[in-house]
Amino acid sequence: MAIKLFLSKRKTELSIFAVLLILMGVFAAFNPRVFLTPYTYMAVFTVLPIPLMLASSLVFVVACGESDLSFPSAMGVSLWMFALVITRTGYPILGILAAMGAGLLIGLINGILITKVKLSSLVVTLGMNFLLRGLIMIGSNGEGMSLVFLNKTAFYQAIVGKIGMFPVQMIWGLLFMALCYVLFSRHQFGAHVCYIGDNSMSARETGIKVDLVKTLTFMLVGLASAFAGIMSGMINNTFWPTTGDGYLLTTLAAVYLGGTPTWGGVGTIIGSAMGAFILSFLETGIIASGLTGFYTQFFFGLILVLSLISHKFSGMKRRA
Repeated sequence: MAIKLFLSKRKTELSIFAVLLILMGVFAAFNPRVFLTPYTYMAVFTVLPIPLMLASSLVFVVACGESDLSFPSAMGVSLWMFALVITRTGYPILGILAAMGAGLLIGLINGILITKVKLSSLVVTLGMNFLLRGLIMIGSNGEGMSLVFLNKTAFYQAIVGKIGMFPVQMIWGLLFMALCYVLFSRHQFGAHVCYIGDNSMSARETGIKVDLVKTLTFMLVGLASAFAGIMSGMINNTFWPTTGDGYLLTTLAAVYLGGTPTWGGVGTIIGSAMGAFILSFLETGIIASGLTGFYTQFFFGLILVLSLISHKFSGMKRRA
């Protein structure tokens, strides 16, 4: 009975996990030499923590009935602050605090514009994405900054080093995902988020501080963007003004593919994490299967559209 109850509650996550297993099986069948070696997985795990962290935080915003398209530029701004501070002071902790402060401030501004000024989250965050990217370009004059001097330091090893073959950043990504899971599934904050996404007026009448909760969800995305930005800069040994640009579509696709629908009220951290796993392995699998990289965006788009269609029909069944 307990097993049956568990399976019924985790139907979405289990279906996504089945998709992941099938996908990995197909890729292994097409090219076993690539997908049956640990080096392939370690290579993917090097960059997987970034979309994993971003997708986990975005579940809160989407489940709240809102959207956030500013996180790619928030990554860039946070890494820019990190690079500026650390190159001038040499203290990594000050760079981390500067990056975190930038990410939280961006989330706070988004939250205020959406909850107090009553602007559309889609339009506001899209505008912020352009505004912040322009700010980076103007402030940096379109030039990058090398972070190679951090290599072989204890800080570098703690953030993006390796334990044997295993990338340390994967541990950070999993820890952040676990924190988001606890907040969303085991804490009243997650319950408030879903209640607001389902019916914000009713949530307000029950005493939930709707504006505060929504603002905190955007600040959580800002915090995740800051960590992801630092991680990206450390992996690539550089700050570049376009940092974060390539994560918009893949991260959103991971959230929707993972079982968090666009209409709010429900969401799943574990499902979004598995969505990030699927999309991270997809490009490697496409190329290993003999196709060119030109197919990557096609399959990303196809998966996103199919997941939205699935959410639509499953949502109709739940409402019925």
